[in-house]
Amino acid sequence: MHPVVVFSTTSDIEASVVLALLDSHGISGFRITGNPQAILPMSMSPLGEVRIAVPEDLAEEARRIIDSHREDVGARVVRLRNEFDEIETRIGYRFKDRGLLEHALTHKSRAAEDVSGGVADNESLEFLGDAVLGLVVASALFHQYPTYNEGQKSKIKASVVSTQALARQAEEMRLGDHLILGRGEEKTGGRFKQALLADAYEALIAAIYLDGGIEAAEVFLLRELKDAIDAGAEQNFVGQDFKSALQERVQALGHPLPEYRIAGETGPDHRKVFSVDVVVGGEVLASASGKAKKEAEQEAARLALVRLAQ
Repeated sequence: MHPVVVFSTTSDIEASVVLALLDSHGISGFRITGNPQAILPMSMSPLGEVRIAVPEDLAEEARRIIDSHREDVGARVVRLRNEFDEIETRIGYRFKDRGLLEHALTHKSRAAEDVSGGVADNESLEFLGDAVLGLVVASALFHQYPTYNEGQKSKIKASVVSTQALARQAEEMRLGDHLILGRGEEKTGGRFKQALLADAYEALIAAIYLDGGIEAAEVFLLRELKDAIDAGAEQNFVGQDFKSALQERVQALGHPLPEYRIAGETGPDHRKVFSVDVVVGGEVLASASGKAKKEAEQEAARLALVRLAQ
């Protein structure tokens, strides 16, 4: 019994959706070349079309299933619904060019298995995404933590953009569910490998940048990485001596040394909260509160450094 082509597309990911759809209805479909007699799984026609075929006796039922999942616009049939909707919802960005998203999700193992050479992997996007990521995070640290020195900001940046951190971001949005992998990578658990997930995350950043510009990439990253940046800054804060840093800063500006004055105390003896003003040359530069005087003084010094940096 000859195979019958029931669906054609230029999108590899759409072909995968159709195959999964048919399989869920108990119909085993397969990819073929331009010659329906020459069955070659995971291949394309010379024109770049991916063709899905099924056994002849199942063709009518397969077409019915596929048609029930199409979107029609007048006489034109467009891509299957929900092909990209789920991942776009998770990342909070809608692509104008969904081909960029497909490119970002395509691993080199899938491209290597394509005999036509028409499938491009995401390595070049990964390279670009790494640069965009570094720029956005560095800019955020520069503006949010002006009193931190280069070494401190570099430590925070390193923790935010590490392979482990990016893999966690990818796992949270279930990016692995949408990767386009080769058969070998699929069998060895590629959807769960940290390095592969981190690379795909960087490729996704590049795709957003190319589709919507640096503004879109920045909105996406600052939303997704806010907690990681805050956590990195919090770890960096521990043990810092802002009082010494403020003393050095005001001396460099030719001002007298800072003074710390208790502005008030609240709460019972076992849970007191101290309010402290830091004063330089008779002017209150900043005020802060803390459960201990030293804690309040350190926070007041930090806020004073921020003010002096403005």
